[in-house]
This record gives sequence, C-alpha cells and structure tokens, in this order.
Amino acid sequence: MRGWIALVAVVLAVNILMVTLAFVTSPGLVVEDYYERGRAMEEAIRSRADVADDRMLAVDIPADLTAGQGAMLRFFVVDKAGQPVRPDAVTLFAYRPSDAGQDFSLPMIEEAPGRYRAEVSFPLPGLWDSLVEVTEGEAIYRLDERLHVKAR
Repeated sequence: MRGWIALVAVVLAVNILMVTLAFVTSPGLVVEDYYERGRAMEEAIRSRADVADDRMLAVDIPADLTAGQGAMLRFFVVDKAGQPVRPDAVTLFAYRPSDAGQDFSLPMIEEAPGRYRAEVSFPLPGLWDSLVEVTEGEAIYRLDERLHVKAR
C-alpha cells in the first residue's frame, strides 16, 4: 500500500515540476498574430508564383553562418530579360521559429542595380527562417529561405 502511495506522489511531483517548467521557460512558440502571419505566408506563396512571370530573385547566403559572428547576405533581382531591377525597398527579415523574441529585420543596402547586401549577425545557433521582401510600387515580392546557424 505504501508503494502505491509513493508511486502516485512521485507521479504528481513530476507533473507539477513539468507544468512549472513549461510556464517558466516558455519558448514563445504561440504567436498572438497567428492569423496575420498565416496570411503573410499565403501572400509569400502567391508572390512567389507571381514573381516567376516578372522577376527572378536569388539570395546568396554563406554556408558557414555562426552565431554571434557577422556574415554578409546578398540578394539579386533581375527581370526576365536579365536586366537588373531597382525596387523601392529591399528588407531582410529573420525569424527564429523557437523564440519569437529573437526575430529581427534589416534594410538591405544597394551595392549595384539589382544587387543588395546586409551585414547580419544571428544571436543564437539553430534554425532560422529568412524572408527577403522587395517592394516595387504596389507590388511586393518575397523570397524565403531556411538557414542553419552553427554554434561557436
């Protein structure tokens, strides 16, 4: 009888510990604006289909991204004839799937017509989602890429 009571007490203690840890160390996986983010993802997919007819987008991401160290990301945009395009704005967004508090964005600087760069330093290792957003008048084009950032 004492064994059963001890077993139930251990199970309850472990459950209380797990619930406490879940609240204290919340990774922020639940976002408040889930609907807007879903719509943005839908727009990104639609934009990718639209851009296939008008523009060619490419992003050059170094293979050896390391947390806490700067890296140069480059982005290229040309029309179907291969001529560089000069959009109104190009912005890099970096999303941390496991911690929304680490998300950031940077404006990309024009190096030459159709060629943009941003010096970026990812604060944490692991998976990151990058999104390059190109604004050209009323049109918005997006190119997304999943990145792996190594630990130091």
